[in-house]
Amino acid sequence: MALRFEILGRFNRARAAQLTLPHFVCQTPLFMPVGTQGTIKGLATSQLEEIGCQIILGNTYHLALRPTSELIDELGGLHKFMNWPRALLTDSGGFQMVSLLHLADITEKGVTFQSPVDGKPMLLTPEESIQIQNRIGADIIMALDDVVRTTITGPRIEEAMYRTLRWIDRCIAAHSRPHEQNLFGIVQGGLDPVLRDICVRGLVDRNLPGYAIGGLAGGESKDSFWRVVAQCTAALPEDKPRYVMGVGYPLDIVVCSALGADMYDCVYPTRTARFGTALVPEGVLKLKHKAMADDTRPIDPTCACMVCKNYSRAYIHCLVTKDAMGSQLLSYHNLYYMMKLSRDLHTSIVEERFPDFLKEMSLNGYAMPWRLLELISLPAVLPFHHLKI
Repeated sequence: MALRFEILGRFNRARAAQLTLPHFVCQTPLFMPVGTQGTIKGLATSQLEEIGCQIILGNTYHLALRPTSELIDELGGLHKFMNWPRALLTDSGGFQMVSLLHLADITEKGVTFQSPVDGKPMLLTPEESIQIQNRIGADIIMALDDVVRTTITGPRIEEAMYRTLRWIDRCIAAHSRPHEQNLFGIVQGGLDPVLRDICVRGLVDRNLPGYAIGGLAGGESKDSFWRVVAQCTAALPEDKPRYVMGVGYPLDIVVCSALGADMYDCVYPTRTARFGTALVPEGVLKLKHKAMADDTRPIDPTCACMVCKNYSRAYIHCLVTKDAMGSQLLSYHNLYYMMKLSRDLHTSIVEERFPDFLKEMSLNGYAMPWRLLELISLPAVLPFHHLKI
């Protein structure tokens, strides 16, 4: 195992930890920006270091298509290829079962995609997914799982959960670099607490370096989403990192951290930047709005980032509809915001100020689910899925 996880502070179920990976020592809770093809659109890796980014997420499926994992391997691995000295995590390619479902055929063997590049079929098996990720060389690699949207019901959910458990054994067997890369399993089971419980227990039995909670943030209600996270974190090992996949809204990160999760990723901060929207303590600020045209204030007067120190809302308003620099500046600011949120979460838990942090977010206008947050002061073994939130 190429990972060490040391809990530095707790407040009820929330925990702040130090996660030591081959390329970087990280502080959790942490947010990982999504750099699908080895880049965060519009930002240099030096800028990502500058804002405190600890781990970048790359996509196995897209990197295998272009530039190919073989080429990345030949050139010394993804860290060297993209000039990133800190930690990397690669997704297994499984999410494309959802996002590219019209191009995919899922069987016990694996997933056959019709390539969006040249239209040719491409079979991604658990073994091939791990071999590709071994060549790419990320610090954390994800098992190939059978993913379905939480809005789907019926026997498909159960089929996918059991297939995920069968595939994890194939992933473990195929993993050739366990002393350099950490294989995380992914808990599936939709919104069904019984299926989630079976999957958690099955994965914990495999004694993996870390665990992810997958198949969420796909259109289900907040209560359903938080309930699944609460159930899974209560059942996962205390001494291993817990990663909630695809989560990027600040409120969700705070609530999931209160429930005992540690790691998050999402395209949201950078994608919303490309549409001219900035993250601020009160929520969001739409820079395309006409009211911004003559506003000389920074995006966020309380923010210490390079963008807020040097540029006005009026200047960015002028750029967002016409120039790539606009989305670059907003991406920088939004990722800075997410890194600061992560640091503030970590510090508030270590310094036992977490309730004050929650109250401050509530005062800024975030609709805190106080009933849920009251429940998390109860014992961690509480079966959340039996409680009405």
